Amino acid sequence: MKRKKQFVSDKQEWLFDVSSFELSEPPVSPIHKPIWTENKARLIERYLNLFVFITKHGSYIDAFAGPQEVDKPEMWSAKLVMESEPRRLRHFYLFEKDKEKVKRLRELKRSLPQICQGGGSREVRIYSGDSNTGIQELLQTGCIKPKEATFCLLDQRTFECQWATIEALAKYKSSGYKIELFYFLANAWLDRALAAQKDTEVLDKWWGRGDWKLLRSMNAYGRAAVFVDRFKEEFRYKSVKQWPIFEKANGGGNIMYFMIHATDHYKIAPDLMSRAYEQAVFRGKGYDQISLFE
Repeated sequence: MKRKKQFVSDKQEWLFDVSSFELSEPPVSPIHKPIWTENKARLIERYLNLFVFITKHGSYIDAFAGPQEVDKPEMWSAKLVMESEPRRLRHFYLFEKDKEKVKRLRELKRSLPQICQGGGSREVRIYSGDSNTGIQELLQTGCIKPKEATFCLLDQRTFECQWATIEALAKYKSSGYKIELFYFLANAWLDRALAAQKDTEVLDKWWGRGDWKLLRSMNAYGRAAVFVDRFKEEFRYKSVKQWPIFEKANGGGNIMYFMIHATDHYKIAPDLMSRAYEQAVFRGKGYDQISLFE
């Protein structure tokens, strides 16, 4: 039988920078196929579907919840997550600054069932305005319960997500599992954006301190590794991994983003993300939920 050709980056061995990880950091299978930017929303939906299949409940926070491409609903993360079956996520906190996109979110809310799988209502809150301020205010209300599995998508374009926002999310829970983070780090245009950004206060808030210039001298995987190290060292996540998101082109294309996945569920979450990555690439109908318990 002819074996399928595997996708292997020329820097594959640097993918998760294991030199900086603690011993608890679990390995995952190597990437066989690259995932394109058009499938990154599917990656988030697939992962949450697999994870909530186990927990039977969950809260979802989306800091930039409107559609990034208005004419491409298949790339709209909030839509895919809210439409995912079975409906086990119970609470949705959706943030968006663009008024037209806020309208789209409200239309989406009205179009979907408001009942969870197994009974009980779904709560969908839509916040219009800067998510950096809004998320801080949300957390101060205490509506995120300590034992509720909680996931936050930080799918920024470039510098929109401030470091103080990440810190507030990571340190919100004083016990149990931290809020799980999906942080998108721009890569393909980051050098140009760093050079072009004249308001250095924007960069200071994004990076969380004033030494962001060190990023200019690093290659793509080196920069991603720095973010991985900071998530582990400053926020004490038990597992942090970097997942490359490619531009669709022959030969793998450029790395457009890294999705930094930070979780305390280190025994199961990295493997689920690996499965979600594979499923998002192939988008087949035969998802392997049952095999999780083999």
